[in-house]
Amino acid sequence: MRTAQSRQKSYADARRRDLEFAVGDHVFLKVSPMKGVARFGRRGKLNPRYIGPFEILERVGTLAYRLALPPGLAAVHNVFHVSMLRRYVSNPSHVLDFEPLQLPPDLVYEERPVRILAREERRLRTRVIPMVRVQWLNHSEEEATWETEEDMRTRYPELFG
Repeated sequence: MRTAQSRQKSYADARRRDLEFAVGDHVFLKVSPMKGVARFGRRGKLNPRYIGPFEILERVGTLAYRLALPPGLAAVHNVFHVSMLRRYVSNPSHVLDFEPLQLPPDLVYEERPVRILAREERRLRTRVIPMVRVQWLNHSEEEATWETEEDMRTRYPELFG
């Protein structure tokens, strides 16, 4: 029994990180597990994993920290477990291009397409499906996605006018 416990402890210790932050440090906040609480868009691969950086206001207990969140996130509780935080290493050459999102009270925003970058036809055995590559608002051209042209015409007819 003791051998099995020791083996399992070594497996758990390999993944464990002893993180500790000081008041005034800046950290990133993990938002991917908060899908039910704060949804930052519905596209899985475009979801931000971390947001921030946010300043630590105080330490609450041994493993929790209170963060200075912006007014747009006022509906989210500002105390987070240390596992939800990642250290922000400041760099003088690092310039943050932070565009505050205008979020409604339920913290949901809709992605809007900016323009169509390319067109393509995907061929199946009996059908040809026209596809368009769409660049979305607040995303670069590298993050553009392929969507069906029919779906984009019904949802966003202004792109094809």
